[in-house]
Amino acid sequence: MSKILIIEDEAAILRVLTKIISEENETYQVEGADDGLKGMTLIKDNDYDLVLCDIKMPKMDGVEVLEKTQKIKPEIPFIMISGHGDLDTAVQTMRMGAFDYISKPPDLNRLLNAVRNALDKKVLVVENKKLKKKISKNYEMIGDSKAIHHIKEIIEKVAITDARVLITGANGTGKELVAHWLHEKSARAKALMIEVNCAAIPSELIESELFGHVKGSFTGANKDHAGKFEAANGGTIFLDEIGDMSLSAQAKVLRALQENKISRVGSDKDIKVNVRVVAATNKNLKKEIAEGNFREDLYHRLAVILIEVPALNDRREDIPLLINYFAEKITKEQGIATKTFSNKAIKKLQEYDWTGNIRELRNVVERLIILGSDEVSEGDVKLFASK
Repeated sequence: MSKILIIEDEAAILRVLTKIISEENETYQVEGADDGLKGMTLIKDNDYDLVLCDIKMPKMDGVEVLEKTQKIKPEIPFIMISGHGDLDTAVQTMRMGAFDYISKPPDLNRLLNAVRNALDKKVLVVENKKLKKKISKNYEMIGDSKAIHHIKEIIEKVAITDARVLITGANGTGKELVAHWLHEKSARAKALMIEVNCAAIPSELIESELFGHVKGSFTGANKDHAGKFEAANGGTIFLDEIGDMSLSAQAKVLRALQENKISRVGSDKDIKVNVRVVAATNKNLKKEIAEGNFREDLYHRLAVILIEVPALNDRREDIPLLINYFAEKITKEQGIATKTFSNKAIKKLQEYDWTGNIRELRNVVERLIILGSDEVSEGDVKLFASK
């Protein structure tokens, strides 16, 4: 059932629009308001899938209704109804975010097409929001320890800026979670976050992967190829394990940070990019600099803000929360009944030496859910989680 509101002060037009739209589809539930103020009250008190709104009305005009609605319920598409003299204003409202406009007297086909398209857009917006929430849930930072609270506080302050961030910590601590939080809480969240695992790409291919290449620049380069920096334009690029990047690639990354431009392999043409760079490493970069493996100037460009993610052994108080989180997540993924962990089982897991950090804990929890009792016991832990 699609709920539609028509705000129109001319009674005859309100009746015609209501009749046309109601008869088009029996799933359309149409309501009316004869001035902008009444319409705004209905919008505040109801969840509409679409609003058709006249521009010239008493008490509150259509432009103001659109502006106010965008502040409280921006997902509602608006179709503006324009008189002959309102055409310029109708175009202006589309720049403000209105989906479409129709002129008086309304053309039947034009009206119904606009309504169908606007409702389709609303469905897409809702689905995208659900997808975004699902994506965000995959990158939750679970924990109530002082260390996790400190990281979250830094993220809240830094995310809204374009400051570059270097995330450090051992393998499996959740450095990528910090990167995702920085992106999703930033003004760039609507754009892409492109992830590059620098350790997984052969050194001879890393420059092509990051900056792209032109056809014929090397054997196998059969066509022009855009790199990750271009793909991340307007968004964020996450350079994971940057300590494994070759020195020649480091020099190009440094140039991209200094000049906001890159050039594809085999080309001398500059390409402007607007990218926020977040990097992560499990290495001690100051030691790598001393050994000649990492550029000091690049380090200082990247490490405007430093975030160190603690090892799981340093925040054992978070282990019960993590166990419950993983247990719920894994049982849903596996399609099996939810399992709980006894207090003794949790206490036993808190005593372990988690050299593999959160990644290792998740694997152990999954093993215990598959092999353990309905309530995972201390005995199950000793039997199936032995280290």
